[in-house]
Amino acid sequence: MKLYGYPGAPNPRKVEIFLAEKAIDYEFVNVNLAKGEQRSQTFLQKNLLGKIPVLETNNGQHLNESTAICRYLEACHPTPSLFGETAFDIGLIEMRNRHVELSLWMQIGIAWVNGPIVGKMGRFEQNPMALTQAEKAVRHVYKRFNDELSASDFVAGTDFSMADISLWVAVDFASRMVALKPDADLTHLTAWFDRQCQRASIARVAHP
Repeated sequence: MKLYGYPGAPNPRKVEIFLAEKAIDYEFVNVNLAKGEQRSQTFLQKNLLGKIPVLETNNGQHLNESTAICRYLEACHPTPSLFGETAFDIGLIEMRNRHVELSLWMQIGIAWVNGPIVGKMGRFEQNPMALTQAEKAVRHVYKRFNDELSASDFVAGTDFSMADISLWVAVDFASRMVALKPDADLTHLTAWFDRQCQRASIARVAHP
């Protein structure tokens, strides 16, 4: 099994954490985004969208999109469960993971595209107003998660799940690459983040 990604890129990191939680052996194949290798004809045969991550199964099939890849891995290796076992837990984790993807990741992406690192690349016409609005939205969502984590150790239910992986990667990427670290008064979110950093699966990718 091979995982095509780029060190530090957020979506491959989700899959890396998931694989580590499941103790699944795999080969990491570096697709150098800085050199545009994701647009090479060789890579486009694996994913026509030219994006990472891509999982290559042992029989040569390919899957892309981080959550879809993790769904496949969960089906192949159901223990420990990271998408829930009971009907309610499955729904709860899916709901919370979607909250992270739609409410937080989307706004982080807008801030990233309109932020200084991408600006130096000169690839996009940036929108300062969009950056300001996205930053405000991220702060708002951080506050919501902080309030929710005041009563729970995990994002969805009583155990570590895909929702925790998605939120940790989002907060880490936003903090390091978009200057959107949670404010100091968001103590519950910060404490949750620090606890997850101690997990072996996350510690191995915490400092690419």
